[in-house]
Amino acid sequence: MNKKSFLIVLILLSVTLVSGCTSSADNFSEELDNNTINDNVKNSEDSGSGIRGSETDVLYQVSTIDALLQGVYDGVLPVSELETHGDFGIGTFDGLEGEMLALDGNYYQIKIDGIAYPVSGEMLTPFATVTYFETDESFRLEKPVNLTELEDFLDLNLPSENLFYAVRVDGNFSYIKARSVPRQEKPYPKLADAVSTQSVFEFENISGTLVGFRAPEYVKGVNVPGYHLHFITADRSAGGHVLDLKMENGDTALDITSAFFMELPASGDFYNVELGQDLQADMEKVEK
Repeated sequence: MNKKSFLIVLILLSVTLVSGCTSSADNFSEELDNNTINDNVKNSEDSGSGIRGSETDVLYQVSTIDALLQGVYDGVLPVSELETHGDFGIGTFDGLEGEMLALDGNYYQIKIDGIAYPVSGEMLTPFATVTYFETDESFRLEKPVNLTELEDFLDLNLPSENLFYAVRVDGNFSYIKARSVPRQEKPYPKLADAVSTQSVFEFENISGTLVGFRAPEYVKGVNVPGYHLHFITADRSAGGHVLDLKMENGDTALDITSAFFMELPASGDFYNVELGQDLQADMEKVEK
Protein backbone atom coordinates (compact mmCIF):
# COMPACT_ATOMS: atom_id res chain seq x y z
CA MET A 1 0.00 0.00 0.00
CA ASN A 2 1.44 3.41 -0.97
CA LYS A 3 1.40 6.42 1.32
CA LYS A 4 -1.55 8.04 -0.47
CA SER A 5 -3.75 4.95 -0.11
CA PHE A 6 -2.72 4.53 3.54
CA LEU A 7 -3.71 8.17 4.26
CA ILE A 8 -7.16 7.69 2.70
CA VAL A 9 -7.81 4.54 4.78
CA LEU A 10 -6.68 6.34 7.94
CA ILE A 11 -9.04 9.25 7.27
CA LEU A 12 -12.01 6.91 6.66
CA LEU A 13 -11.26 4.95 9.83
CA SER A 14 -11.09 8.16 11.87
CA VAL A 15 -14.46 9.36 10.53
CA THR A 16 -16.05 6.01 11.36
CA LEU A 17 -14.70 6.04 14.91
CA VAL A 18 -15.83 9.62 15.56
CA SER A 19 -19.28 8.88 14.13
CA GLY A 20 -19.59 5.81 16.30
CA CYS A 21 -18.58 7.73 19.41
CA THR A 22 -21.06 10.50 18.65
CA SER A 23 -23.85 8.00 18.07
CA SER A 24 -23.01 6.18 21.30
CA ALA A 25 -22.93 9.46 23.21
CA ASP A 26 -26.32 10.46 21.78
CA ASN A 27 -27.80 7.08 22.68
CA PHE A 28 -26.35 7.27 26.16
CA SER A 29 -27.70 10.80 26.62
CA GLU A 30 -31.14 9.74 25.44
CA GLU A 31 -31.07 6.71 27.72
CA LEU A 32 -29.94 8.90 30.62
CA ASP A 33 -32.76 11.38 29.98
CA ASN A 34 -35.34 8.58 29.87
CA ASN A 35 -33.99 7.04 33.06
CA THR A 36 -34.05 10.43 34.76
CA ILE A 37 -37.66 11.01 33.72
CA ASN A 38 -38.68 7.55 34.90
CA ASP A 39 -36.88 8.06 38.21
CA ASN A 40 -38.56 11.44 38.69
CA VAL A 41 -41.98 9.93 38.03
CA LYS A 42 -41.28 7.08 40.43
CA ASN A 43 -39.99 9.49 43.08
CA SER A 44 -43.13 11.59 42.66
CA GLU A 45 -45.32 8.53 43.06
CA ASP A 46 -43.39 7.39 46.12
CA SER A 47 -43.16 10.81 47.74
CA GLY A 48 -46.29 10.38 49.85
CA SER A 49 -47.70 13.67 48.57
CA GLY A 50 -51.09 12.08 47.92
CA ILE A 51 -51.06 13.30 44.33
CA ARG A 52 -51.71 10.38 42.03
CA GLY A 53 -52.93 9.86 38.48
CA SER A 54 -56.20 8.09 39.37
CA GLU A 55 -59.09 8.03 36.95
CA THR A 56 -61.61 7.25 39.68
CA ASP A 57 -60.67 10.01 42.15
CA VAL A 58 -61.37 12.84 39.71
CA LEU A 59 -64.27 15.23 40.11
CA TYR A 60 -65.30 16.09 36.55
CA GLN A 61 -67.32 19.26 35.98
CA VAL A 62 -68.99 20.89 32.98
CA SER A 63 -69.02 24.73 33.09
CA THR A 64 -69.31 26.73 36.35
CA ILE A 65 -72.07 27.42 38.86
CA ASP A 66 -71.45 31.13 38.26
CA ALA A 67 -72.38 30.70 34.59
CA LEU A 68 -75.54 28.79 35.55
CA LEU A 69 -76.52 31.55 38.00
CA GLN A 70 -76.12 34.05 35.15
CA GLY A 71 -78.45 32.11 32.83
CA VAL A 72 -76.07 30.06 30.66
CA TYR A 73 -78.42 27.11 30.09
CA ASP A 74 -77.60 25.81 26.60
CA GLY A 75 -76.45 22.20 26.75
CA VAL A 76 -72.85 21.69 25.68
CA LEU A 77 -72.04 18.05 26.51
CA PRO A 78 -74.08 14.89 25.79
CA VAL A 79 -74.86 12.57 28.66
CA SER A 80 -73.17 9.73 26.75
CA GLU A 81 -69.88 11.63 27.17
CA LEU A 82 -70.64 12.59 30.77
CA GLU A 83 -71.12 8.89 31.60
CA THR A 84 -67.50 8.22 30.67
CA HIS A 85 -66.41 10.49 33.53
CA GLY A 86 -68.55 9.16 36.37
CA ASP A 87 -71.35 6.95 37.67
CA PHE A 88 -72.44 9.35 40.42
CA GLY A 89 -73.34 13.03 40.33
CA ILE A 90 -75.75 15.90 39.89
CA GLY A 91 -76.49 18.70 37.42
CA THR A 92 -79.19 19.88 35.05
CA PHE A 93 -80.18 19.63 31.39
CA ASP A 94 -80.45 21.78 28.28
CA GLY A 95 -82.61 24.83 28.94
CA LEU A 96 -82.45 24.13 32.70
CA GLU A 97 -85.09 21.42 32.24
CA GLY A 98 -85.17 19.45 35.47
CA GLU A 99 -82.67 18.12 37.97
CA MET A 100 -79.98 15.59 37.02
CA LEU A 101 -79.09 12.75 39.36
CA ALA A 102 -76.66 9.90 38.63
CA LEU A 103 -76.49 6.95 41.00
CA ASP A 104 -74.91 3.52 40.55
CA GLY A 105 -74.27 4.32 36.89
CA ASN A 106 -77.88 5.23 36.11
CA TYR A 107 -78.73 8.79 35.06
CA TYR A 108 -82.12 10.36 35.80
CA GLN A 109 -83.95 13.57 34.89
CA ILE A 110 -86.36 14.74 37.58
CA LYS A 111 -88.90 16.97 35.88
CA ILE A 112 -91.45 19.41 37.32
CA ASP A 113 -93.86 16.55 37.98
CA GLY A 114 -91.33 15.16 40.46
CA ILE A 115 -90.90 11.93 38.49
CA ALA A 116 -87.40 10.56 37.85
CA TYR A 117 -87.07 9.64 34.18
CA PRO A 118 -84.20 7.54 32.76
CA VAL A 119 -81.94 9.68 30.59
CA SER A 120 -80.94 9.01 26.98
CA GLY A 121 -77.32 9.49 25.94
CA GLU A 122 -77.98 12.24 23.40
CA MET A 123 -79.46 14.62 25.99
CA LEU A 124 -77.26 17.66 26.69
CA THR A 125 -76.13 19.29 29.92
CA PRO A 126 -75.02 22.90 30.51
CA PHE A 127 -73.73 22.13 34.01
CA ALA A 128 -72.95 18.89 35.83
CA THR A 129 -70.54 17.41 38.34
CA VAL A 130 -69.78 13.68 38.34
CA THR A 131 -67.27 11.14 39.62
CA TYR A 132 -66.82 7.40 40.07
CA PHE A 133 -68.04 6.88 43.60
CA GLU A 134 -65.82 4.79 45.88
CA THR A 135 -66.44 4.94 49.62
CA ASP A 136 -63.48 6.26 51.62
CA GLU A 137 -65.30 7.07 54.86
CA SER A 138 -68.67 5.78 56.16
CA PHE A 139 -70.75 6.52 59.24
CA ARG A 140 -74.05 5.37 60.70
CA LEU A 141 -76.62 7.91 61.89
CA GLU A 142 -79.07 6.56 64.45
CA LYS A 143 -80.71 9.76 65.68
CA PRO A 144 -83.06 12.13 63.78
CA VAL A 145 -81.43 15.16 62.13
CA ASN A 146 -82.54 18.03 59.94
CA LEU A 147 -80.58 19.24 56.91
CA THR A 148 -78.34 21.60 58.88
CA GLU A 149 -77.62 18.97 61.52
CA LEU A 150 -76.80 16.40 58.85
CA GLU A 151 -74.31 18.77 57.23
CA ASP A 152 -72.77 19.57 60.61
CA PHE A 153 -72.41 15.84 61.34
CA LEU A 154 -70.67 15.27 58.01
CA ASP A 155 -68.40 18.28 58.57
CA LEU A 156 -67.24 16.85 61.89
CA ASN A 157 -66.10 13.69 60.09
CA LEU A 158 -64.24 15.33 57.20
CA PRO A 159 -60.47 14.66 57.07
CA SER A 160 -60.10 18.23 55.73
CA GLU A 161 -62.40 21.09 54.74
CA ASN A 162 -60.11 21.90 51.80
CA LEU A 163 -60.91 18.85 49.66
CA PHE A 164 -63.82 17.89 47.43
CA TYR A 165 -66.16 15.12 48.63
CA ALA A 166 -68.80 13.10 46.87
CA VAL A 167 -71.59 12.49 49.41
CA ARG A 168 -74.05 9.60 49.48
CA VAL A 169 -76.66 9.16 52.20
CA ASP A 170 -79.02 6.17 52.20
CA GLY A 171 -81.68 6.66 54.82
CA ASN A 172 -85.20 6.84 56.11
CA PHE A 173 -86.74 10.28 56.00
CA SER A 174 -89.79 11.54 57.82
CA TYR A 175 -89.77 14.58 55.52
CA ILE A 176 -88.08 15.72 52.32
CA LYS A 177 -88.71 19.04 50.58
CA ALA A 178 -87.37 19.06 47.04
CA ARG A 179 -87.81 21.01 43.82
CA SER A 180 -87.38 20.98 40.07
CA VAL A 181 -87.31 23.83 37.56
CA PRO A 182 -89.22 23.97 34.25
CA ARG A 183 -87.49 24.38 30.91
CA GLN A 184 -86.54 27.99 30.21
CA GLU A 185 -86.87 29.85 26.92
CA LYS A 186 -84.54 32.46 25.48
CA PRO A 187 -83.66 35.10 26.42
CA TYR A 188 -82.81 33.07 29.52
CA PRO A 189 -83.47 34.65 32.92
CA LYS A 190 -80.97 34.39 35.73
CA LEU A 191 -81.28 31.30 37.89
CA ALA A 192 -82.64 33.27 40.84
CA ASP A 193 -85.55 34.34 38.63
CA ALA A 194 -85.98 30.94 36.96
CA VAL A 195 -86.53 29.20 40.29
CA SER A 196 -89.48 31.49 41.01
CA THR A 197 -91.46 29.13 38.73
CA GLN A 198 -90.10 25.97 40.36
CA SER A 199 -92.25 23.03 41.37
CA VAL A 200 -91.86 21.96 45.01
CA PHE A 201 -92.46 18.39 46.18
CA GLU A 202 -92.88 17.18 49.75
CA PHE A 203 -92.24 13.55 50.65
CA GLU A 204 -93.18 12.02 54.00
CA ASN A 205 -92.05 8.78 55.65
CA ILE A 206 -89.98 7.66 52.70
CA SER A 207 -86.70 5.86 52.09
CA GLY A 208 -84.23 7.07 49.53
CA THR A 209 -80.77 8.37 48.72
CA LEU A 210 -79.14 11.79 48.87
CA VAL A 211 -76.62 12.31 46.08
CA GLY A 212 -74.28 15.28 45.89
CA PHE A 213 -71.03 16.97 46.76
CA ARG A 214 -69.32 19.11 49.33
CA ALA A 215 -67.00 21.71 47.80
CA PRO A 216 -64.51 23.88 49.74
CA GLU A 217 -65.11 27.58 50.25
CA TYR A 218 -62.31 28.65 47.90
CA VAL A 219 -64.19 27.40 44.80
CA LYS A 220 -66.94 29.98 45.13
CA GLY A 221 -68.14 30.81 41.62
CA VAL A 222 -66.78 27.54 40.22
CA ASN A 223 -69.02 25.21 42.22
CA VAL A 224 -71.39 25.53 45.17
CA PRO A 225 -69.37 26.01 48.38
CA GLY A 226 -70.60 23.59 51.02
CA TYR A 227 -73.21 20.94 50.27
CA HIS A 228 -75.26 20.56 47.09
CA LEU A 229 -77.62 17.58 47.33
CA HIS A 230 -80.29 15.93 45.18
CA PHE A 231 -82.70 13.20 46.33
CA ILE A 232 -84.16 10.09 44.74
CA THR A 233 -86.56 7.60 46.29
CA ALA A 234 -85.50 4.02 47.03
CA ASP A 235 -87.53 2.75 44.07
CA ARG A 236 -85.86 5.40 41.84
CA SER A 237 -89.21 6.84 40.82
CA ALA A 238 -89.15 10.44 42.15
CA GLY A 239 -86.94 13.08 43.72
CA GLY A 240 -85.52 16.55 43.22
CA HIS A 241 -83.06 19.20 44.42
CA VAL A 242 -83.05 19.11 48.23
CA LEU A 243 -84.34 22.21 50.01
CA ASP A 244 -85.00 20.73 53.46
CA LEU A 245 -85.25 17.37 55.20
CA LYS A 246 -85.77 15.45 58.41
CA MET A 247 -83.84 12.21 58.46
CA GLU A 248 -84.65 9.50 61.01
CA ASN A 249 -81.61 7.26 60.48
CA GLY A 250 -79.33 5.99 57.76
CA ASP A 251 -75.85 5.41 56.40
CA THR A 252 -73.57 8.15 55.11
CA ALA A 253 -70.61 7.62 52.80
CA LEU A 254 -67.89 10.01 51.64
CA ASP A 255 -65.67 9.67 48.60
CA ILE A 256 -62.59 11.86 49.05
CA THR A 257 -61.88 13.35 45.63
CA SER A 258 -58.30 14.58 45.32
CA ALA A 259 -58.40 15.78 41.70
CA PHE A 260 -60.65 18.29 39.96
CA PHE A 261 -61.12 18.68 36.21
CA MET A 262 -63.38 21.33 34.68
CA GLU A 263 -64.37 21.53 31.02
CA LEU A 264 -65.63 24.92 29.88
CA PRO A 265 -68.06 25.57 27.00
CA ALA A 266 -66.22 26.27 23.75
CA SER A 267 -68.79 28.72 22.40
CA GLY A 268 -72.22 30.26 22.98
CA ASP A 269 -73.42 32.45 25.84
CA PHE A 270 -70.51 31.41 28.06
CA TYR A 271 -68.14 33.47 25.89
CA ASN A 272 -70.03 36.70 26.49
CA VAL A 273 -71.49 36.47 29.98
CA GLU A 274 -69.88 38.55 32.72
CA LEU A 275 -68.60 36.14 35.36
CA GLY A 276 -66.84 36.64 38.66
CA GLN A 277 -69.50 38.81 40.26
CA ASP A 278 -70.63 38.47 43.87
CA LEU A 279 -73.77 36.38 43.45
CA GLN A 280 -74.26 35.36 47.08
CA ALA A 281 -77.72 36.95 47.21
CA ASP A 282 -78.75 35.08 44.06
CA MET A 283 -77.41 31.81 45.49
CA GLU A 284 -79.46 32.27 48.64
CA LYS A 285 -82.61 32.79 46.54
CA VAL A 286 -81.87 29.65 44.57
CA GLU A 287 -81.61 27.52 47.71
CA LYS A 288 -84.98 28.59 49.14
